[in-house]
Order: sequence, then structure tokens, then C-alpha cells
Amino acid sequence: MTSIHNIPLASLQTLETPAAVIDVPRMQHNIRRMQSRMDALGVRFRPHVKTSKCMEVAQAQIDAGATGITVSTLKEAARFFDDGVTDILYAVGMVASKLPAALALRRRGCDLKIITDSVASAQAIVAFGREYGETFDVWIEIDTDGHRSGIRPDEDALIDVARVLHDGGATLGGVMTHAGSSYDFDTPEALAAIAEQERAGCVLAATRLRDAGLPCPVVSVGSTPTALAAEHLDGVTEVRAGVYVFFDLVMHNVGVCTTDELALSVLTTVIGHQADKGWAIVDAGWMAMSRDRGTQKQKRDFGYGQVCRIDGSVVPGYVLSGANQEHGIVSREGEADPDIVARFPIGTLLRILPNHACATGAQFPEYHAIDPDRDVATWSRLHGW
Repeated sequence: MTSIHNIPLASLQTLETPAAVIDVPRMQHNIRRMQSRMDALGVRFRPHVKTSKCMEVAQAQIDAGATGITVSTLKEAARFFDDGVTDILYAVGMVASKLPAALALRRRGCDLKIITDSVASAQAIVAFGREYGETFDVWIEIDTDGHRSGIRPDEDALIDVARVLHDGGATLGGVMTHAGSSYDFDTPEALAAIAEQERAGCVLAATRLRDAGLPCPVVSVGSTPTALAAEHLDGVTEVRAGVYVFFDLVMHNVGVCTTDELALSVLTTVIGHQADKGWAIVDAGWMAMSRDRGTQKQKRDFGYGQVCRIDGSVVPGYVLSGANQEHGIVSREGEADPDIVARFPIGTLLRILPNHACATGAQFPEYHAIDPDRDVATWSRLHGW
């Protein structure tokens, strides 16, 4: 990928800043790249739409070959179902208080799958299903890396949870896992190893269920780094990944993309200077970029984001080094720039590449989608829970 220079700059110059901007050619490149990888590995692909929370983006993923979507909230599930998507995995552990909303979606015709990783949650699901005459499709979350949630593949609890679901009348739909610890690695060898650990662990869980006489039709794995690093996916039926659609600086540091593949940026205006400090002040602070400092512990710290020109090309050595609520500080890495006022005059429009695309996107109610062949389009984004 190379930077897109023939974007409709005149239209960008009319936007109120800060504004979330999607480079559509880069986004489409990322979608094609991931879908081609999944097709080559012979698995279905279920993108996680929590990154964009935007139907236009999800539709582009579906058009490229994705089968179903993954969501992180039931509000997302409802919105995407309203927009015509029916095959939805709610990939956050289910609790009793959320079962009425899940039931309402299923009663409307949504093919909603839910997940659990405990006997207590499984018991609540089957009791609720029995009370309301609903057969929930439930997947068991597997912990393949000690990152966050799930049952270890070799734990007795796996069979216990599965039996509660199966014997209680729920549909035991399969197993799923997410190797979130993949974000901690940055070499091809390490990423391939964690991808294999993720695959092998989830397949082991599925094998144990089947050996116990329990159904397990779906084996679902995924994160952006492991999806791109997996050498094979034997025994896996589907993959999930989310941030790949935009990528971000954390993913750049992990080593799975270049800055030229980052499709989301924040358009901002230079509003002042602290010339003696070598600072340009912009109107994008942490309310625009988010407080996510995910690159801080990686091999390169980008502060709150990488500075780019309005055409999306990187300004080497300049980052958003600091942020208050509505103010950001653009400065040169290392020695202060004595020419900062001339380099970035007041009124200059810049674009900032984010550390974490999901977190930055969440700061905005809409995206401005730029494409060299079209005017800037406005795409709405779902907010809240």
C-alpha cells in the first residue's frame, strides 16, 4: 500500500475538526487482504464489528465474503440485525440480566449466538430458556493464553458447563477463543507460535467435548495478529478478527501492517503554538484520540498518535506527544523543532493515526469516508451499550 494523495482534499477542508476519517481504499485493501487469507486457509470468516460499529464498513466485509458478524454488545446486535444482518455472535460472557434482550432478538428472527464460561452462567441460560420456551445457541469460551476469559481446554469445568447446557435443552453450538495476548508479540515466529497455541487449544477443547459424546460443530478462533500469522487452521471452522479493517499503531508495532495500511485517522486543526517548547497545539485531545496509550510499552511509543499531512502521508518524526481533553500537542521526537510555527501554521489541517482504532472510533458519532472517486460520505457509528 502507498499513501493516497488524490483524495478530495477540498471536501476535507470543509469538515469541522476533530473528525474521524476513513480512507476507503486502504480499508478495502485491508478487507481483501484478510478475506483472501481466510479463503486460502479454508475457513469461514466472522469479522468483529466492534472496531467500526458501522454498517457501511460491515457491509464491505460481508460483500468481500465474510459470513456473519461478531459483536461486543447486545445494542450492536440489535442495530446490525435492524440493518439486515442475521447471523450474529455476541462474544461477551452472558449473564442473567441480559437474557431478556437476547431473547427479544431471537424472537424477532435473529440467529443470535451467546457464550458462557461458567456453570453458573450456563445454569442461568438453561433456566431462562426453559421458562420462556427458547432454545438458545450457546458457545463455550476457551482460554488458550491466560489473557482474559474462558475455560482452559484441559479443565474438568469444560465438560461440566457443556453438560449443563446440553442436558438443559440449550443448543451446544461449539467453542470459541480469542488470543488477546498476541498483541504482546512482535516477531513472525512468536505470532505464528501464539496462533498455533490458539488453534491447538480450541481444537483440543472441541475434541474433549466430542469424546464425551457432546456436540461441537463450531470451532471459532481469532485475533487480528493470529489470523494473519496462522500457518494452518486444521480443525478450525471459523476465524474472528476486528481491528484489521482499519489497523492502528499497536498493530503496526506488532508487525502485521505498515502505516500506509492504517485506514482510520483523526482530522485536526492547528490552533496555536508554544514556540519555545517546539509545540504546535491542535484541537484533537484525548476526547478525540482516546486515552489509549497502547504503544507506550511497545518497541516504539507514538504518544497519542502519528502525525500525517492532510493527504494521509506520514510526517516523519512528529507525533501527538501529549493530550488534554480538547488540546493535543504536536512535537518532534527527540530535539524540539525550532521551526514548528512555520512548519505547522495556525489553521493547518493534519491527520493523526491512532494507537487503537477501536478506542479512537468510539469517540465519534460518525465517520467521514474519503475515496478518490467520490465525494466525502458520512457514515453513522453506533454509540453506547
